[in-house]
Amino acid sequence: MMAAKAIRPARLLNRTAHIVPGQLRVTELTFEVPLNHSNPSVGSLKLFGRQVTKHDTPIVPRADSEQEEFYRKPYLVYLEGGPGFGNKEPQDHQLTKTALDKGYTLLLLDYRGTGLSTPINQPHLATLGGPQEQANYLKHFRADSIVRDAEAVRLCLTSGYPESHKKWSIFGQSYGGFVALTYLSQFPQGLREVFLTGGLAPVKRTAEEVYTALYKKVIQRNEAYYRKFPEDVERVRQVAKYLQEKSPLLPGGGEFTVERLLGIGLCLGMNGGLDLIHSNILKMTMDLDQFGFITRAAGAAFEGLIPFDTNPIYAVLHESIYTNGPDRASDWAAHRVGKALSESEPGLSWLSPVGKALSADTTKPLYFSGEMVYPSHFDCYPELKDMRETAEILAKCDDWPQLYDLDQLSRNEVPVYAASYVEDMYVDADFARETAKAVKGTKVFETNVMYHGALRAKTEEVLRQLFKLRDDTLD
Repeated sequence: MMAAKAIRPARLLNRTAHIVPGQLRVTELTFEVPLNHSNPSVGSLKLFGRQVTKHDTPIVPRADSEQEEFYRKPYLVYLEGGPGFGNKEPQDHQLTKTALDKGYTLLLLDYRGTGLSTPINQPHLATLGGPQEQANYLKHFRADSIVRDAEAVRLCLTSGYPESHKKWSIFGQSYGGFVALTYLSQFPQGLREVFLTGGLAPVKRTAEEVYTALYKKVIQRNEAYYRKFPEDVERVRQVAKYLQEKSPLLPGGGEFTVERLLGIGLCLGMNGGLDLIHSNILKMTMDLDQFGFITRAAGAAFEGLIPFDTNPIYAVLHESIYTNGPDRASDWAAHRVGKALSESEPGLSWLSPVGKALSADTTKPLYFSGEMVYPSHFDCYPELKDMRETAEILAKCDDWPQLYDLDQLSRNEVPVYAASYVEDMYVDADFARETAKAVKGTKVFETNVMYHGALRAKTEEVLRQLFKLRDDTLD
């Protein structure tokens, strides 16, 4: 069992409200929290969030006390996917309308290290010392620290609320669901209800087991891609051969390598992902046919698809989200599993020497990877290059704190409502079912006609099903 942790309320540094189109009242909030909640003396971080409520203009102006009560509604906190991403503007967020219509105050809180919450970037890391000091700092940016931040903010924002409003609801998309399950493990007393979309984390599985399962789905999505675009077997090889021979740079300064090209497979599991990849491959091959090089326009379009430079946490801490406790170093699990698989799967042969893969049977497709992070990524992304040694230390780290308390989850009393996708390329459906059984009181809407990004692509349908799980009765 994970030990109970006392959390101090966050310190509110600034609160500024604005009215934005769409009848929204958006309050920008800045908080201060410790870098290490267990040792507040070692430094602090700033957290940024946006609190969203409905704005109206009453016929008869409200008294101050009535105005305060009007805006004091139960909180719904959105937990973004990733790891490593901040939140969109409230007026562009898929959850805003439903949350406000359901009577919540929506809180979009950027995780530490993301968005406007002391974002991780290489120049700042360099001021902390060498690779070991940087790794020690980054260890404080996983879900166990994120939920301490959230609980500290809850204690701050609800300090004057009635007891009925002190608990809040959380909504986790993808990695946000992983964070939500850590929240359920550590601070269930702060939660009223939990919503998950594509976020039933593999709480019982190791990184090796996770990637072994996910590669199977990646291969299936590659097969679907090449069935739809058989002409791209030759095109992808044409682009890869050019990259191998010319070693060009992308507009942002990073090397355009074969490994980076095939990393576009991160998009394979999203709605419209096949077409997005095809459009980029088509543009690059048209460039090569007409000019003999890849134009800036094509390079910039490609470069914007993979977020490692702008959201480096995604790369440097990705495998650590699967290390639940000590004695479990990830040790580049995605690369190790993929390289072993490449011996029997020709499409992944580029995970061994690239030149050998390109000289092999050119009638066979080269498979794109999924959301796997490889050591080679730290050679071709400008923001990651100087983090290579830091990433190696984190890959070998075997003293990670526990993320999930399976005993606590087995006796959970907080209602959990989850949307799970059979064809999910990022969260294995079988492991998701295993987790749903492990978390007491979980209700699941499972479908094979949506992908991982359905919250964005089919917002109304997903939210309708989730709230039906909450509001309808099962006989």
